[in-house]
Amino acid sequence: MAWDMYQEVILHHYRTPRNFGPLEGATREGEESNPLCGDHITLRLKVDPKSQKIDEVRFQGDGCAISVASTSMLTEKIAGLTLEEAGRITRDDVLGMLGIPLSPVRVKCALTGFSALGKALHPATPPAAT
Repeated sequence: MAWDMYQEVILHHYRTPRNFGPLEGATREGEESNPLCGDHITLRLKVDPKSQKIDEVRFQGDGCAISVASTSMLTEKIAGLTLEEAGRITRDDVLGMLGIPLSPVRVKCALTGFSALGKALHPATPPAAT
């Protein structure tokens, strides 16, 4: 079944997430929690001021396999994009990256990193020093 392949990809991203860890000199930051599952994700971006491209992206936090995997996949997708391009990513794009059907509770898990990205793209306050 094709779902087995997607489940393996999700587990691989969960066990060895891409772009995980602190990001010194971040210029944007977004944070989101999902109290239903205990997920907490902080996503940081380093954006080139001239080109508005995302030069670096990192995330930190704790979460279930779905939240960590979807955030890991999302960081791979947005690296090198402009802020405008990253802002065009939709919730359906994120859910599509996972490739498996999700219950409503798991959809919230899958979108925790996406919500953090939204906050980083539209910050209310500057990021804290890292």
